[in-house]
Amino acid sequence: MAGRNPERSPQGAEGVAATAGRTKSEDYRLMEQVVEPSNMRRAYKRVLKNRGAPGVDRLTVEELKDWLMVHWPSVKAALLEDRYLPRAVRRVDIPKPNGGVRTLGVPTVVDRLIQQALHQVLQPIFEPTFSDGSYG
Repeated sequence: MAGRNPERSPQGAEGVAATAGRTKSEDYRLMEQVVEPSNMRRAYKRVLKNRGAPGVDRLTVEELKDWLMVHWPSVKAALLEDRYLPRAVRRVDIPKPNGGVRTLGVPTVVDRLIQQALHQVLQPIFEPTFSDGSYG
């Protein structure tokens, strides 16, 4: 199925394989865009605005700025060196009106920050290749 911008969209498995054929240098440049200060500031503002519960580390969005002042250099280095490992996700069971439960996974605030920063860089690259009928 053609994407929103078919002339720029890789098609099928070949297209996926072509994007996977990037070099380490290209991957590094992409990650440099992710950790660029302006991108991280935008991601931080978004995480702050979205609020949300703390993850397994119990760090809150209100505590994030102070935590980053101390730990950001090592997190950034881990991201750039492909050593970063996200923390476990905290499980939260939310009761449903019909009596069941819905289990949510709550990432740490730091992982949400990194996810948002990645999203801001990758979304403009990959959005044109998605199908108009794909909402997942």
